[in-house]
Amino acid sequence: MHFTPEAVRQQFPVFRQNEPRLPLFFDGPGGSQVPAVVGEKITQYWSGGTANLGGYYPTSVQTGQLVAQARGMVQAFLNAPAPDNIVFGANMTTLTFHMSRILSREWQHGDEVIVTALDHYANVSSWQQAAVDRGAVIHQARIDEHQCSLDVEHLLALINERTRLVAVTYASNTTGSIVDLRRIIAAAHQVGALVYVDAVHFAPHQLIDVQALDCDFLVCSAYKFYGPHVGILYVAPRWLAHFEPYKVEPAPNVGPGRFETGTLNFEGLAGVIGTIEYLAQWGDTDASLRIRLAESFAQYQQHEQQLCELFLSLMHTLPSVRLLGADIADSSVRTPTFALHFAHRTPASVAQALGEQNMCVWHGHFYALGLVRQLGLEDQGGVLRIGMMHYNTEAEIHHLFEHLQRLEQG
Repeated sequence: MHFTPEAVRQQFPVFRQNEPRLPLFFDGPGGSQVPAVVGEKITQYWSGGTANLGGYYPTSVQTGQLVAQARGMVQAFLNAPAPDNIVFGANMTTLTFHMSRILSREWQHGDEVIVTALDHYANVSSWQQAAVDRGAVIHQARIDEHQCSLDVEHLLALINERTRLVAVTYASNTTGSIVDLRRIIAAAHQVGALVYVDAVHFAPHQLIDVQALDCDFLVCSAYKFYGPHVGILYVAPRWLAHFEPYKVEPAPNVGPGRFETGTLNFEGLAGVIGTIEYLAQWGDTDASLRIRLAESFAQYQQHEQQLCELFLSLMHTLPSVRLLGADIADSSVRTPTFALHFAHRTPASVAQALGEQNMCVWHGHFYALGLVRQLGLEDQGGVLRIGMMHYNTEAEIHHLFEHLQRLEQG
């Protein structure tokens, strides 16, 4: 099958409404819209009868099969070595706070942990607080203010024999800048440090390969890539049985269940299955799920790069608006997410004016406090964020810029 935005949009109920003015969703970095198949999978699970795990009766067995299927599909999505490397939770933030308690059990007074100013603070505050509890030292790698990306050289200079963990984002949820993770991971592993990757913003835009990265942990959230509110954690095989988790005594002592507290969100996992089926649909139907995902994502990436190119080409029509970050559309450098600073308007006032025209954008800091603080924008209300997904169209971008031009002139 060949991807087209029109074919995609037909699969999303929100785009099939008979409204005179459909919303223009440029708020994807905060959470994507959801295709119909996701809701159908959830309803199908609920309608067939629900049960917890471990029983011999049909609904319990079916729930167990659903969990196994979800782990297997996420394994393909991340290219994990095995389904058991996949842990599910409420969301990325909850999983990361949980893992920060577990990993920090092995830290000693004076050990060092590196976080970054580019990250969403779910991948900063969790480690800062764990470090305080254990007497460890926190270092924060700064951003490159010109590119609004991570200053990788500064981060590498912070790594030493005392480093126990590097927590780093794959891509900025504010400026869209992509981080060169392989250099960081290699340097961290040379001194025996672990690397915890936040891939929440990266996951909707490019296909992740945890084995190629050789990261120790990686987290993402299904609701950012067209699915339900389910958090996903990859644990590298070498660490699956190593750490002592915080858990209730009867809970599993082996496999991913040792990191999963309480009953899983089974209906959410049904939705995750539908999400990955949706994402893989443009690949060769006779190929493996991983290959179908790779072929589909190649088409998403091509379309999103075209959207990037159009967006950046229209920025010249807004002379008093500053783009924070790289002025290039190269998908190896950025996602189609843009942070804007207006010379004569606050981000909130622009977001409100666009919202009144049914154009969905976000304003503020998006929990990337280090970034807006280093740029000196915290007291100015942060930035206006415009993000695109593969369901967005060139016509929507033109329409957006018509309104931005009016706001700038007014």
